[in-house]
Amino acid sequence: MNSADITADDLIALVQGYNPRTNEPLIRAAFDYGARMHEGQFRHSGEPYFTHPVAVAAILTEQQLDDATIITALLHDTIEDTKASYAEVQSLFGGEVAELVDGVTKLTNLQLNSTETKQAENFRKLFMAMSKDLRVILVKLADRLHNMRTIKSMRPDKQIKKARETMDIYAPLAGRMGMQWMREELEDLAFRVLNPEARASIIRRFITLQRDTGDVIQRITGDMRVELEKADIEAEVFGRAKKPYSIWRKMEEKEQSFSRLSDIYGFRVITASEEDCYRTLGAIHRRWRAVPGRFKDYISQPKTNGYRSIHTTVSGRDGKRVEVQIRTRQMHDVAETGVAAHWSYRDGVRSRNPFAVDPAKWISQLTEQFDAETDHEDFLEAVKLEMYADQVFCFTPKGDVVKLPRGATPIDFAYAIHTRIGNACVGAKVDGMRVPLWTRIKNGQSIEITTAQGQTPQVTWLDIATTGKAKSAIRRSLREVDRERFIKLGRELARSAFAQVGKKATDKVLHTVAKNMRLNGPDEVLARLGSSELTGREVVECVYPDLAPQKGEQIDVRRAVVGLEPGQSFDRAPCCTPLPGERIVGITFRGKGVTVHAIDCDRLSEYEDQPERWLDLRWHDGSHPAVYTCALDITIGNGAGVLGRVCTLIGEASANISDLEFVERKPDFYRLVVYVDLRDVSHLHSLMSTLEAESEVADVSRHRNMSMGKTVEKTT
Repeated sequence: MNSADITADDLIALVQGYNPRTNEPLIRAAFDYGARMHEGQFRHSGEPYFTHPVAVAAILTEQQLDDATIITALLHDTIEDTKASYAEVQSLFGGEVAELVDGVTKLTNLQLNSTETKQAENFRKLFMAMSKDLRVILVKLADRLHNMRTIKSMRPDKQIKKARETMDIYAPLAGRMGMQWMREELEDLAFRVLNPEARASIIRRFITLQRDTGDVIQRITGDMRVELEKADIEAEVFGRAKKPYSIWRKMEEKEQSFSRLSDIYGFRVITASEEDCYRTLGAIHRRWRAVPGRFKDYISQPKTNGYRSIHTTVSGRDGKRVEVQIRTRQMHDVAETGVAAHWSYRDGVRSRNPFAVDPAKWISQLTEQFDAETDHEDFLEAVKLEMYADQVFCFTPKGDVVKLPRGATPIDFAYAIHTRIGNACVGAKVDGMRVPLWTRIKNGQSIEITTAQGQTPQVTWLDIATTGKAKSAIRRSLREVDRERFIKLGRELARSAFAQVGKKATDKVLHTVAKNMRLNGPDEVLARLGSSELTGREVVECVYPDLAPQKGEQIDVRRAVVGLEPGQSFDRAPCCTPLPGERIVGITFRGKGVTVHAIDCDRLSEYEDQPERWLDLRWHDGSHPAVYTCALDITIGNGAGVLGRVCTLIGEASANISDLEFVERKPDFYRLVVYVDLRDVSHLHSLMSTLEAESEVADVSRHRNMSMGKTVEKTT
């Protein structure tokens, strides 16, 4: 139903569908009050503004939420955008609703898409608002979902801003709360705005796959039902194709093309009891081969948001893998609504779901580790890590359970036990066997940490650690050990950064930076600058925001590389053609300036015995123009219009083709080298992913011309 067509009667009918005892007069009064307050206001699409709060309320009825939440949705913009006041809402609809509306208003006013430091402060505020009453965030998420569904009526720049904020904050928050369906839809709506070409290419591949393989979902769900009937298990089986963004993220994470991806289809089995979940698992594993390392039992080890389910991945005779989730109906309700299950209704009464998590406990678990002393950057990093990551459960030698994010290492485990143990860590044993500190911990493993007196954290640990707590402690220790050296280096970096904008890094300026960044004086600023926790641009921006090179401002090609002497020219080495964003080194040539190589270029071995010619360089922070030529080795099917489609995809990715040469021509395929002008290494990876997703592209790799002969190197 279109939101413009939803009447008060329609909305009340939606609520009565799951809660016949709803306070119908109060919802009708809220509907009328909201309509009256928003009268004369219109959305960008031209519709009356009140259609938006009504649509938000309708979304919340799908989660079967209580009357107070539905009424809050209808009124969520009244205090902010109309003549309505807190006192008036309180007198008409009660203190509970007024508090909730006020909470949503405060959340709306948070600038969650601003600079990193501000964003960290806002995360704190966001958690504080949530801790008072989590329903505030449920209304805000539904509000964002409707705004994203209708985003096409906004200005393009506003669309990108909203989509980025949705992808970075609201979608992962929905996922962390256990509302997986909402996370997926928010991500996909944002993906549609941020990378429409990639999304379209995945949809094209889906169409091709369905044409080639038929209706896989119907076939596999039918086979599963047969196996369950044989085992005398009563269960419902559902199958679906994953959302385009979910597939794209897996392609990026695993660096695989669409054709090699296993997680394209997902299947769900809803059983009558917990015992049947395990019987179903047995039946599925008897029929299909289980994929090692892909089994997770969240029934015996639930997630903190109450999520319970068995996950397994199996492969059929054709080698194609599919993911299967097995859970009971009550577990499914929590899996769909997450923490919101605490307020939902089923069959007319408040849900008494034994698996629903107490929201107050959940929020306190999430926030207890972030005490008021933690600085904003560490807080933000820790929160983001906590929100994005799935968890693994491991054990101390005494058998205590320790929860860590997926991908955590023994370093993270050591710091989770105690900062003192983390700082003194020299080795680790996993299930009794000595392992390197960078080993990834898996579910159910027992970890033992070896410590030694005099040991201090190493710089390399920052790359090994994944938790915010460990990274913060390591940085703090490194700062204390090398403080003087970092301050000295930071002073030089500050001098250079301010000199670039014609200013001086005086003590007064550094005091201002420290005050604005809420750091303990100029030495703290310099120490962080020297330890690469702050960039020169961030420090300059803090005092002279108008002079600092902005992220949207393009870097002049002549000053794209930092670390050259004044007036020293450079060119990119033709052997490795380094791109902005890649680590680089310079080799000086008398009378010719500097040649810039990628740090992993094989040609650098020729200069190993001439260290005086090496220069430590880096690309300038910021946005670079698409003028850096890079060669791609592409193998395509020999069909009509294929090359044209490939060229169109490259053009749609804002990459100009500067040259093209055929390397091989065969009856069924062509191999060619295409020279494209790119902005940076991210642009390269994005373009390669888009090309890999094209059905007629058999292979894409980065082409590098080492010495006189040509070699092809896969980009990872």
